[in-house]
Amino acid sequence: MTEHRDSNDGAAGEPPPRRGLRLSLLTRWTALVGTLLTVGILIALELTRIFPDNSSLVLAICLLCVLPISIITIRAELERMLSLFRALTGTVTSYQDGDFSFSLHWPQNDELSDLVAAHNALGEVLRKQRLDLVQRELLLDTMVQNTPVAMLLVSDAGPIVYANIAARQLLNQGRRLEGHQLEDILAHASPALLEALARGGDGLFTTKATGANTDIDEEDVYHLARRSFKLNGRKHELLLLRQLTMELRRQEVQTWKKVIRVISHELNNSLAPLTSLAHSGAELVRRGQTERLPQILGTIEERTRHLENFILGYARFAKLPTPRLETQHWQGFLTQLGEQVIFKQIGEAPAEPCAFDPAQLEQALLNLLKNAHESGSPADEVGLEVRRLHDAVRIDVLDRGPGMSDAVLTNALVPFYSTKRSGTGLGLALAREIAEAHGGRITLTNREGGGLTVTIILPLA
Repeated sequence: MTEHRDSNDGAAGEPPPRRGLRLSLLTRWTALVGTLLTVGILIALELTRIFPDNSSLVLAICLLCVLPISIITIRAELERMLSLFRALTGTVTSYQDGDFSFSLHWPQNDELSDLVAAHNALGEVLRKQRLDLVQRELLLDTMVQNTPVAMLLVSDAGPIVYANIAARQLLNQGRRLEGHQLEDILAHASPALLEALARGGDGLFTTKATGANTDIDEEDVYHLARRSFKLNGRKHELLLLRQLTMELRRQEVQTWKKVIRVISHELNNSLAPLTSLAHSGAELVRRGQTERLPQILGTIEERTRHLENFILGYARFAKLPTPRLETQHWQGFLTQLGEQVIFKQIGEAPAEPCAFDPAQLEQALLNLLKNAHESGSPADEVGLEVRRLHDAVRIDVLDRGPGMSDAVLTNALVPFYSTKRSGTGLGLALAREIAEAHGGRITLTNREGGGLTVTIILPLA
C-alpha cells in the first residue's frame, strides 16, 4: 500500500514510525511460500485418507484448491510492490520537472521501507536546495536589476535576452528591451557607443551628458566590457556599460591636488632661497661689498636652472608625443647612451635591429640609470643588459643599492610618488609612459644579494 503526500504536510519527508517486528522481504516471502505449501500438503493428506486408491483425483483436487489461493495471495502481495514502484517512477518524473512536493509511504517494516525513507530524504534535500536556489536567484536578480552598471545579454541570433534597469534607462528610456533586436535599439544610440562596439573588445568612450542641464557642454565617460560564452548550447554575448564620469572626476581632482602640492613645495624650496639671496645681494651692493656677488649670483643661477629643469620635467611628462619608430641597432644605441651616463654593459647586445623611438627610449634609460646611481650603488655596479626574447626585447637596469620595500615597489611607478626629498616622482612614471606607449611594460624587482632590477619589455612588432 502506497500513498502520495504533499510536502506541505508536517510529516512530509519524515520516515514513517517503525511499529512491530521487522521482517525482511526474504523472510516474508519464505513464510508465504511455506504457508501455501503447508496448506497444500494438509489438503493432500486429507484427500489421500478419503480417496486412498485414486492419486490422480487427489492431485487434481489439490491443484484446484491450492493454485487459485496461491495466485490470489502472491498477486495481492506483488500488486502492493508494483504500486510502490509506480509511485517511485511518478515522483522521479516530478523531480525531473522540478516538482519536489511529493513523498511516499510504505506500511511494512522491511527493505522497501528503507528505500522509501531514503527516497523521501532525497526529496527533502532537493526541496531545500530548490528553495535556497530560488532565494539566491531572487537576491541575484535584485542586485543585477539595481546595479548602476548597464547589462545586456544578447543571443547570437540578435534579440536581447536580458536587460537590467540601468540598460533600459540608458538605451530605451526605461522601457523593456527583451525581445528587441540589438541593431534596432542601437539605431538611436550615440555615435560614440556605436564606434566602441564596432571596435570590438573592451574600451572607453565619451558621450554628451544627458539630463536636465543639456545646454551645458559636459561629457560622460563610459567603460564598455564584452564577454562571449555559451548558454544552453547557444552563443551569447554580455555587454556591460559602466559610467566612470564621477570616478574619473574624483580621481582628477585628487591628482590635481597632488600636483599642486608637489609644485608648491618645489616652488617654495626654490623661491625662498632666491628671495633671500636677492635681498643679501642688494644689501651687499648697498654697502659696496661686491666681492661675494659672484657667489650669490652663481647660487641664484643654480637654483633657477633646477627650477627650470623641474618645470620641463612636468611638461615633458604631460606632453609625451606618440613614439616615432625607427629601426635601430642596439650596440650603436648603447654606445651613444654610454657617452651620457656611466654604466656597465652586461653581455652582448642583440645583433638584430629593433624599431623604437630612440629619443624617448634614451630618455627613459637615462632616468633609470640616474636613479641607479643615486640609489647609493657603486658606480661600477650599475649595469644595463639587453636580451632578445621570443617575440620581445628585454632591457634590464641593475644596481647594488638598498633596493625597495614592498610599499615603495607598489607605488614607485605612480606619478609624483618619490622617496627623495628633492625628487619629483616623474622619472619612473615617465619611463613607464614611454614603455607603454611602445606597447611594452615595465617592472621593478629586488635583486638577490641587494639592489634593484628595473625591466623594460618591448615587443618586436
